[in-house]
Amino acid sequence: MDENADKKDKKLSPLMQTVVFVVFVMVVVGLLSLISGRRSPRIPDNEMHVDLANAEYCLSCHGAGGEFARGEEHPPKDECLVCHTTKRQRKFK
Repeated sequence: MDENADKKDKKLSPLMQTVVFVVFVMVVVGLLSLISGRRSPRIPDNEMHVDLANAEYCLSCHGAGGEFARGEEHPPKDECLVCHTTKRQRKFK
């Protein structure tokens, strides 16, 4: 009978079970928010980037062989304005 009494003593109280569950949920939500928080760099608000009509304008400098070519880890997409925005554009998204 002592074994059954020991097993009952080792169970967490309902309050402790709730605390453990809440902490677990907070950790999961925190990890998910960290994973999803990566954003593309913003387009600078300077004279070179004032006229953003289409991706061809971006690729003149950031395309292959350009002065500021994209890094090798950059996805092979030529739709720059889908991911990259200015501060003004991001406020309304």
